[in-house]
Amino acid sequence: MSHTLHRRGTAQSLGRDFIVFSMSAKEINHVGSAPKLAEFLRIALSCGPVNMGDIKTGNMQKVSPEEIISRVQDTSIVHAVFDNPGAVAKVLSLLRERDLGVSVIVSGLFDEVGKCLCAAGLEAHTVEHSLGIKGKVSKLAPPGMLQVTTMCGHGMVSANLVSKGILDIKRGRATPAQAAKTIAKPCECGVFNPARAAELLKELAAVTTFDW
Repeated sequence: MSHTLHRRGTAQSLGRDFIVFSMSAKEINHVGSAPKLAEFLRIALSCGPVNMGDIKTGNMQKVSPEEIISRVQDTSIVHAVFDNPGAVAKVLSLLRERDLGVSVIVSGLFDEVGKCLCAAGLEAHTVEHSLGIKGKVSKLAPPGMLQVTTMCGHGMVSANLVSKGILDIKRGRATPAQAAKTIAKPCECGVFNPARAAELLKELAAVTTFDW
């Protein structure tokens, strides 16, 4: 899975951004995997995620965690987002104890994820990393805005929506947290980090000017 690998930002900011997700393998162990994936979400929920979701249902900025869990299917890919490594280590420890028999993937800074694995008594099976974005990069959103938009790996969070969120903050129509929640909603699978987004939006609102 590579849709969570292209997040932009400083090491300090990305150090508060972790995605833990799980899936079964089609035609290998997907039949009857729904209860296991639902249990994964229950374990994640017990550790205080800032977001979670299943692309078949949506994320918890739009629907309740209980509804997401109740609608998990064998072919679901379930996600939980955390803003601190301690919670990630706890989730991994609990998942190790339960040994659900489905793949678990953690996305974040290499060093920080490595510490979480060590704390949980685990080792990485496979490591993937992003080589960056190639092509006409001049058409991308400004670097500061990319830190927000790249938190939705399927590209469902547009730069225009982020601009509106910044403008709403500047005009007092929304707090950074409120704007972040609105921006997070289109990210159906729930890998968007609204806690980190709120911090970034606050910073962007302080330095961004609009000529319209």
